[in-house]
Amino acid sequence: MKASAFVYPWDVNGDPKAPARIAGLGVEQVTLAAAYHSTRALTPRHPRHRIVTAEYAAVLYPPGDRWAGRGLRPCPAGRWAPGDAYGEAARALAAAGLEVHTWVVLAHNSRLGAEHPDTSVVNAYGDHYPWAPCIAQPATRAYLVDLAAEAAVRPGAHGTELESLGWYGLAHLHAHDKISGVGLGEAGQYLMSLCFCRSCRAGYAEQGLDADELAAAVRAALEPLWRGAAGDEGWPTVAKLLGEETAARTRAWREETAGTLQEEAVAAVRATAPAGFQVLLHADPVSYHCGANVGVDPARVLSAADGVVVPCAGGTALLAPFAEHAREDTVLAANLTVVSGMGGSPGTLAADAARARAQGATELRLYHAGLASDADLATVREALSARQGAQDWRDRPRAATVT
Repeated sequence: MKASAFVYPWDVNGDPKAPARIAGLGVEQVTLAAAYHSTRALTPRHPRHRIVTAEYAAVLYPPGDRWAGRGLRPCPAGRWAPGDAYGEAARALAAAGLEVHTWVVLAHNSRLGAEHPDTSVVNAYGDHYPWAPCIAQPATRAYLVDLAAEAAVRPGAHGTELESLGWYGLAHLHAHDKISGVGLGEAGQYLMSLCFCRSCRAGYAEQGLDADELAAAVRAALEPLWRGAAGDEGWPTVAKLLGEETAARTRAWREETAGTLQEEAVAAVRATAPAGFQVLLHADPVSYHCGANVGVDPARVLSAADGVVVPCAGGTALLAPFAEHAREDTVLAANLTVVSGMGGSPGTLAADAARARAQGATELRLYHAGLASDADLATVREALSARQGAQDWRDRPRAATVT
């Protein structure tokens, strides 16, 4: 059961001990950021800094000629990752014996929304979400597909993991977030994430919906939540609030929009990449969910990509719907947080990995080698060492899929 650790270039560049330290964890692979959103990150072992502030979403390499003259184009990183920061880190990690895969964040970009407000998701109240590009807009889709192809296929990379390749909604860790005062639940999150930009309005019309009437219905459905109404059953609540037919049509529009984008992006990566290049998506099997782990139809996404990276910090149940549609060579990677200070549980890594394996996982992703403390890394090292000391999980047959 191959394990890969997530890494930022700034964890490695300028720290000559970093590649050997990461390899010494017992992982076979690193998933190295090539395009990433704004963040403030801790670097607890770096000899030159302790905090890195990535001020805006950027590519961590020099963008190519394909962007010349285009209105929507990626920004190169600033002083936090100058030049070809990705390439420098990738070469150092490969020299330590690690297989390098790219980590590419796509439809999550606050700078894009600030500089091009018309690209953003617009909710039923007319509020723009600058962090969330609307994936229905043709120019935005073209930008995301080209960015996926360029950022994924970097020199020496053996594969890629595409994050946020779908709808990004209300939920977002933004600067000094203060949006949790009302418990919206899954239903409210969905309603607040429905987009009413020009492209989405046309999409609703294709589904037989009047966009103005739909927006009014969404606002009416949300009103009890603003007044403190409790209770949420997810999609059944959405269907009750909007009406089953209307809710189903909004979902059909969004699922088809996301599904075709995912297929186009995967095809663009394959067209650029060498033979054998692996393409995975960070994904959630509940298709109406939004966020970094985009909601997908498991059967559809696995017919296009080589596999998925599935969030398992809260348990391994989300693996099972993908396992139902997995082929013999499908990658189902269980993503486990191993940073104690971020709610992770490195001490239960071995047990969590075993549970993931029982649900059909074939690989592990460990978030995050650069952010974890020395104590957390020591615990991870011990767990992965015990894995190798027992029967090698990579040689075990896949667990029976759930049917």
